[in-house]
Amino acid sequence: MSAGERRRALALLAAAVFIVAPAVTSAYLTLGTTVNGRSVTTRWTPPIKYFVTNRSVDGVTANQLQTVVAQSFGTWAAVPTANTSATFTGFTNAEPVRDDGATVIGFQAHPELDRTLGVTTFTLDRTTGALVEADIFLNSLFDWSTAANGETNRFDVQSIVTHELGHLLGLGHSLLGETEIRPTGGRRVLGKSSVMFPIAYAVGTTQDRFLHDDDKAALSVTYPTPQFLQNTGSVSGRVTLDGAGIFGAHVVAFNTKTQELVGGFSLNANGEFAIDGLTPGIYVLRVEPLDDADVSSFFDGDARVELGFKATFHSKLVTVPYGGFGESVEIKVTRK
Repeated sequence: MSAGERRRALALLAAAVFIVAPAVTSAYLTLGTTVNGRSVTTRWTPPIKYFVTNRSVDGVTANQLQTVVAQSFGTWAAVPTANTSATFTGFTNAEPVRDDGATVIGFQAHPELDRTLGVTTFTLDRTTGALVEADIFLNSLFDWSTAANGETNRFDVQSIVTHELGHLLGLGHSLLGETEIRPTGGRRVLGKSSVMFPIAYAVGTTQDRFLHDDDKAALSVTYPTPQFLQNTGSVSGRVTLDGAGIFGAHVVAFNTKTQELVGGFSLNANGEFAIDGLTPGIYVLRVEPLDDADVSSFFDGDARVELGFKATFHSKLVTVPYGGFGESVEIKVTRK
């Protein structure tokens, strides 16, 4: 490609793929690339200017899609601790997945992706790491609805668009959710605490129109306001198994007062993690293997993610101070 590097993120019924190198400076999975040998988190310079494909599908007109996209952008922009904004440029006949320098959102038919609700693709400027284009398509293989309270047997456009816009803004997937295996294959969501969990709710559900603490923290770390940096703190440390660091362990921080729940991952071979954007206070830390969704939903296929350990609570409560890190912790896990 002439301008940059194309990446893809999929929100699926039963699996998901986020084929992006995560930035190693944070436990959040965010869009990352390498510039001059240095890993950087990629982001937009607001406002994001976007088009909507002038094509209707059964149940949803192009105007209805544009209205919902604006509402979903507004949901992300309403996070007070983050600087994001978007501007609707107009309708277009262009397809939503093209390397043409324009950010386009629309419907496309992809019968070969029979478990895929939506796809977000990116073009990165490889000299700076900046996002220069992103495109989203919703798969018109499925039945869609923009009804205020959802519609039986149809997927909620606003819920899936809100998830995909999280990817467009540079966020990866969260593991804050619980699923069960379906007898017919795939997984069913029992509940989740992040819009960015890779598996969608069932048809007729509108729960993913709303952000959770984990989504807000990840966005704010990527696009922080000065007040956010001053008024929040961080927790960092290592996850170890038999004395050695492990990659891909899921670390969850739970605020004992506010019940805020924010998660991240250990992102190098030393098992190091850092979860930023936490409300100062006392936290419980828990580590678990990435076993409630496909590993490929979070990391590239060649990543060596450790799954063979038991979920473990850190032995001590952790204090998160204002504007910085508390003491570094080591969370020791044991083999299954």
